[in-house]
Amino acid sequence: MRIFLSCQQALQKHNVPAYSFWETYFKKGIEEAGHEWIEADGMDWAEGLVHSNVNDLHQWRDRTWNRTIDFIKEQHQKQPIDLFLSYLFPKQVEPSAVREIQALGIPCVNFFCDNVRELTQIPKSFFCFDLHWVPEFKALKLYEQANLNYIYAPMPVWIPPEQRTCEHSEKYCVSFIGSRDSQREVLLSQVLEAGVSVEIRGAGWIPRAKSLSSELHHQNIWQTSFNQWDFITTHGIVPWTRKILAKSQPRIPDLIFTKFVQPQPDAATYIEILQQSQITLGINRYPSFHYPFLQPNTYSRMRDIEAPMMGACYLTEWSEGIDSLYELGEEIETYHSAEEMIEKIRILEADPGKRNRMRYQGQRRALADHTVTKSIAKIHLTLGLNP
Repeated sequence: MRIFLSCQQALQKHNVPAYSFWETYFKKGIEEAGHEWIEADGMDWAEGLVHSNVNDLHQWRDRTWNRTIDFIKEQHQKQPIDLFLSYLFPKQVEPSAVREIQALGIPCVNFFCDNVRELTQIPKSFFCFDLHWVPEFKALKLYEQANLNYIYAPMPVWIPPEQRTCEHSEKYCVSFIGSRDSQREVLLSQVLEAGVSVEIRGAGWIPRAKSLSSELHHQNIWQTSFNQWDFITTHGIVPWTRKILAKSQPRIPDLIFTKFVQPQPDAATYIEILQQSQITLGINRYPSFHYPFLQPNTYSRMRDIEAPMMGACYLTEWSEGIDSLYELGEEIETYHSAEEMIEKIRILEADPGKRNRMRYQGQRRALADHTVTKSIAKIHLTLGLNP
């Protein structure tokens, strides 16, 4: 297949959460599947995530989609394009442009992996796509309720062949890599205070001094009132109440984490830590005012594919649908609470044979069933595309 690809490619670095790896994973995965990808030169798709001003966003959409349509029409005339594949957030989508691409006979598929965190219902801008690639099991009901076509397929992870090994020396102990948030603070503090040592890496764990300007920053009463009302109308009164109460909830002191925090890794060290840790941890809960703080929601993350694919001994937080990805206890291990995490860590630390079996079996499963090749084949079959 010849696939036009829009996956947050950028011309410069933007101040949004990590996105650059998606381009590599999609492109290399498509190549490994035996297909061809094309893209319009000089396009900054990630820029659409930055604009909060309505006029700026509208101008970006007009500029980006007009150039995209012109490029696709030109290319499609030279050699047919079989599929438009994108990773777009709701505000980046221009439905009229998608319909214009479909009018050329090109089906349009959108991948989106922030359904659980970002959405309570599918936005109207998504309704234009022929098919939705949904990686979160918990989000499937949203697409069912909207009566949209979807496939349930894993996060599009591609690992270089030289990293697809599972016979790793164990240079590190128990490791977690991820940015700091209130849910991760509470969970890891319980584990550390129980006497389990975890090496922690990621943004926010090393405290920084607050600047005077941030301490003096304040909004006028009208702006504050508007923001509060906007939150209530968007999320409801119960989440708003939880948000207000959260301001008085003390954060976990930095001192608890100080001796366990390690410097943030570069790309090469990141891979080394995933592969060479005795146990690589995943945490699938996240802060949300839609759920009680002590009963957080969870969903399966990209790490649940990435770490086993690299041959990690992987222990992750249970989330709905993860048992459809792996045989739990054999290919990966899971936990429901801090107490169960502690128990599973101690069991794995004491059993190097089990760690080695999990590395081999988890990697074999991920490389057999959870590749981009498999997902594209699923898209191909669902849409009934010609070989």
